[in-house]
Amino acid sequence: MSSPARKWLPVLLLVAAATATAIAVAAQPGVPTATAGAELGRWITESGNLEVEIAPCGDALCGTVTRVLANHSMSDSGKEMAAADSRSPLGTKLVYDLVASGDNQWRGQIYNRENGKTYRCIVSVEDANRLRVRGYVGIPWIGKTQIWTRVS
Repeated sequence: MSSPARKWLPVLLLVAAATATAIAVAAQPGVPTATAGAELGRWITESGNLEVEIAPCGDALCGTVTRVLANHSMSDSGKEMAAADSRSPLGTKLVYDLVASGDNQWRGQIYNRENGKTYRCIVSVEDANRLRVRGYVGIPWIGKTQIWTRVS
């Protein structure tokens, strides 16, 4: 073996070993994946304002407002919400681009009608009737969690 080839051999072996390890880990049972179906359906937001249907939307999941129930402020308890967006929320994609990121967990975007901003979000199934929705900025620790309840 020539001298330049001998110099690169350890690097090539390391890359091959790392690739084989990554493939083996990904193929193991128990690697987190979302459980299809548990998150689908209609949910009432924590404020009680909206009914949102979580359904497939292209290669991801989206949550579209199917019914407006109230107009409570999410930031000022007991007051009416002054939405930053004057359009009707009906038909709005409130959560979107949700892709599986673990057991019963999806990551995507969530729109806040009250301030007109979009945040990253993590959606996870707590049980058959409770959906945990966490909107955040930057990292998940800087955010707010809501519990949505399934429409019966």
